[in-house]
Amino acid sequence: MGAPTIRLVASERDIQDLLSKLDEERTALLAALEGMSEAAAEVRPPDAVHGEAGWSVKEQLAHLAEMEATYRAWVQRAVVEREPDLAAGTFRDPVAYPLEGAERVPVGAHLDELAEQRTRTLAVLDSLTLEEFERRARSEFGLLTALQLLRSLYRHDRMHRAQILGRASEYQPAWGPGGEPDQRRRAE
Repeated sequence: MGAPTIRLVASERDIQDLLSKLDEERTALLAALEGMSEAAAEVRPPDAVHGEAGWSVKEQLAHLAEMEATYRAWVQRAVVEREPDLAAGTFRDPVAYPLEGAERVPVGAHLDELAEQRTRTLAVLDSLTLEEFERRARSEFGLLTALQLLRSLYRHDRMHRAQILGRASEYQPAWGPGGEPDQRRRAE
């Protein structure tokens, strides 16, 4: 008989750090949009025609709302199912402005939707016990805890803020086998 496995549980500090980073990264993202005109928010980078790199700011905002709902659904599955496979069977709440058609929606409406999605996410987080933050789900990265999934959420905001500012992001997800679930698509 070997030594018992010690399982660590998320701490209150872990959750406070998470909430702080969620707020910090969202605030920085919103600051990057200050003063942006509707016309500027509709421009797609001319030399990047595939995937997220070719999205306008409005498309990125719609994507961020969709992914907020998706991350929330992943966490909820991790809490209620035993190590669910996130590659299939996840149904997220609908968003007001999906990626397709994002260009027809004013920036302010996208921002309102992001705020609504964040409010819903924070309500879910507030309902979780510390042990539930350690529940796991299978992703293309392997077995991740709900806390790890939620850390990816603020990194996702950081990545798109850099894209909006025309900078390379320090956070570069690895797509495909062994990487993050690929939720990217191009709005036509």
